[in-house]
Amino acid sequence: MQLFQSIPDQCVVTIDNLNYYFGQQPLRHQILFNITLKIRYGEIIIMTGPSGSGKTTLLSLIGGLRSPQEGSIKVLNQELNGANNDKLVKIRRHIGYIFQAHNLLEFLTARQNVQISLELHKEISATEARRKSEAILQAVKLGDRVNYYPHNLSGGQKQRVAIARALVSHPKLILADEPTAALDSKTGRDIVELMRQLAKQQECAILMVTHDNRILDIADRIIQMEDGQLISTNKIN
Repeated sequence: MQLFQSIPDQCVVTIDNLNYYFGQQPLRHQILFNITLKIRYGEIIIMTGPSGSGKTTLLSLIGGLRSPQEGSIKVLNQELNGANNDKLVKIRRHIGYIFQAHNLLEFLTARQNVQISLELHKEISATEARRKSEAILQAVKLGDRVNYYPHNLSGGQKQRVAIARALVSHPKLILADEPTAALDSKTGRDIVELMRQLAKQQECAILMVTHDNRILDIADRIIQMEDGQLISTNKIN
């Protein structure tokens, strides 16, 4: 599968008339309603809305972690609805994931936790993977914590490792679900500023779900979900 390189004004994500349901008839319950959305390269979008409004479900569909049922989701111009597992794996290689729970493996060092995300990229040698992992940890200001295990890192440092892991392969899209929820206000602000800086350098789009109103100003656009529908889109710049 040939994935295109970034081109100005080209969308990394295009969603048209997406509907999603939980369960089977007669107990089937609709979660998402007629979602239409475009995300361009280098764009930072924050998605807000009350708990249970469908934000995380939409994020998981875009990331290929759930299968679309009705409508179209294209990531890197590849249709996810009906895609087989091999195609989904190839697309996921170009997506970075950052979640509230950093999901680090406790028995691996910071460098090893980052490097493991490069194992999907068979063209990268072990030596090159190690070099890239150490370089990105340096970029997130953890150059002196490369060989530390997660239990020796603070919450903010663990989240920095998670950011490094998401960005080390230079993905075209970052999906972040409440990445600052477990952090104090200053650490949370530092984390999102770091995400923005590195993503802009890599011309990577970010879609971030958050309830943290203190970080809304980093967004190029804010979209609001309510009862499974996108009810507003606001341009910041």
